[in-house]
Amino acid sequence: MIIDKRCWVFLTLFPVLLLGSCSFQSSNTAVLWTDRPEFALYAEYFNASQGAYKIETRYFESPSRKLTDNDGDFPDIVAGSWLKSTSTRTFFRPMDNLFKKDRVSKDSFYRQLLDLGNIDGKQYLLPVSFNIPSLIFAQDKGELLSSPFTLSLEEIKNLGKSFNVINNGVYSRMGFSPSWDDDFLFVSAVLFGASFREATPLEWDQEALEKALAYIESWISDANTGIQAEDDFSFKYFYDPPAKLVISGRILFFYMLSSDLFTLPQERWTNLDFRWIAGEDTIPISEDMVYYGIYRNSRARAAAEAFTQWFFREDTQRLILEAGKNNRLNETRFGIANGFSALRTVTEHVFPQFYPALLGHMPPGSYLSPPNILPRNWSSLKERVIFPYLHERIRSTNRGDIRSLDRRLTDWNRLNRGL
Repeated sequence: MIIDKRCWVFLTLFPVLLLGSCSFQSSNTAVLWTDRPEFALYAEYFNASQGAYKIETRYFESPSRKLTDNDGDFPDIVAGSWLKSTSTRTFFRPMDNLFKKDRVSKDSFYRQLLDLGNIDGKQYLLPVSFNIPSLIFAQDKGELLSSPFTLSLEEIKNLGKSFNVINNGVYSRMGFSPSWDDDFLFVSAVLFGASFREATPLEWDQEALEKALAYIESWISDANTGIQAEDDFSFKYFYDPPAKLVISGRILFFYMLSSDLFTLPQERWTNLDFRWIAGEDTIPISEDMVYYGIYRNSRARAAAEAFTQWFFREDTQRLILEAGKNNRLNETRFGIANGFSALRTVTEHVFPQFYPALLGHMPPGSYLSPPNILPRNWSSLKERVIFPYLHERIRSTNRGDIRSLDRRLTDWNRLNRGL
């Protein structure tokens, strides 16, 4: 049998052409990248709920970095932190068609969280979850507080000072110290308007930051004698868990993020209460908010949109919370993707059924204040540059002895260029 040369070329290339054409066809399986391991369970629930589509989950410590590395491997869906940076948000497609078809309701979300995912009038990202700062204290101290919902920095300072007890020049009780947690220092700076935001790589309001640090330094000196007295007290007593120190009356307040607060062991909740840390009509949201986007060139768009409309429903998130309770997952992970749900109806009406401590303590929705857009490597920058600066600054008697925040940022950027 004689085969024409042209036929031979065609037969040789046919498998390649076939595979190549398949690579551009749509798929019923969507790949989801996330830094929140809970999404593997959410995908399993979705897969079990229907037979038309499938979600495969892949965990990455930094999905935003994985996207910008651009090694040829791309997802269909991304759910994680730091997706709103300039280098990352360009990877997503608008999801306004989901609203137009009434498959996802804009009114269900906290509006200020939803707006942060809106770019040039189009909804590229949907908020998933968030956390906010709190202070815990013993229930019998609740009568000292002026509000059933929030605590201001000034009230924390004054109540902490009045709680102090000194015996023979040494503190045996200390109400509260800003130096006990670097994250509290950062929250204080945010409440003063430090306004950290993405630039090259970062900008902030220096005057507001200086006011915050001056306030903290004055607080430490006026309420607790000085940083040495605070450090001595911490060294002597902080071998016990903070909740135990609060209940025993050794301290009045202790700082906790909501995700840590609501994963405290149940026995620690006995005789425990809390308030949200707030400025004037403002509760700052932690910067690691989780957002959700569909990749712009997704080959599984139908599957991705089906999962989206399933996930952002009140009944779905109630199912997730119920499963977490039944499987005791809520003992280590809080709520939805380890935070409050960005769906207002879920947080305000469903969460208290699973977290009874929220009854009468629901954070006022209008107070919630999202962070500015931050660089995708914000987590590293915060831990290695900002926290050390704040920590050293409140302990330094001579400002010239420590590197400025600008200098630290320059040094960090030089070492991490391209990350």
